[in-house]
Amino acid sequence: MELYEGSAIRASKVRMIIFDIDGVMSDGRLHYTGDGELFKTFFTRDGLGISLAHQSGIKLAAITGRRSKIVATRCKELKFDAIYQGHLYKTTAYEKLKQDYCLADEQFAYIGDDLVDLPIMVKVGFAATVADAVSDVKKIAHFISDFNGGEGAVRQIIEFILKAQGKWQSLVQDYLDGGISAKALDNNAQ
Repeated sequence: MELYEGSAIRASKVRMIIFDIDGVMSDGRLHYTGDGELFKTFFTRDGLGISLAHQSGIKLAAITGRRSKIVATRCKELKFDAIYQGHLYKTTAYEKLKQDYCLADEQFAYIGDDLVDLPIMVKVGFAATVADAVSDVKKIAHFISDFNGGEGAVRQIIEFILKAQGKWQSLVQDYLDGGISAKALDNNAQ
């Protein structure tokens, strides 16, 4: 995990996390069946991290360049507040999120991995990336995960945000006690 000075302070202000999908929530590979059907895989620990962020009151959004029923299903399953698909130029969707949720740049986190993510990453308060991101993205990120996209990076980034906000330990304690967090899994798929 690579951090830049002030990363925890930046993360403590986050009220919404925006996710790129390919290369962040998935490993970035595109798999096609013989019939041309596209499918992707997602990591369950990333899903639990996303669920914990949602439980903690953090809003969730996805902005992705591709359109996919799989992405819509996964984001719905994880109770995302907003999903923008088919937005290769992502800034328009970002500006709409700012307006719709009345949030300032410093209240957003963005997790991206490639050049199309740079315009938002330079605006948000907390920019994070995955271990296998392109070097230009790593140069401007406030947090670089130890893990590749689709392999636990999202979870590590969310844990960092929740720890910076002082929320992580109570979530862990809920699990130890069999409390709210554990029960929420019954209603919120990983």
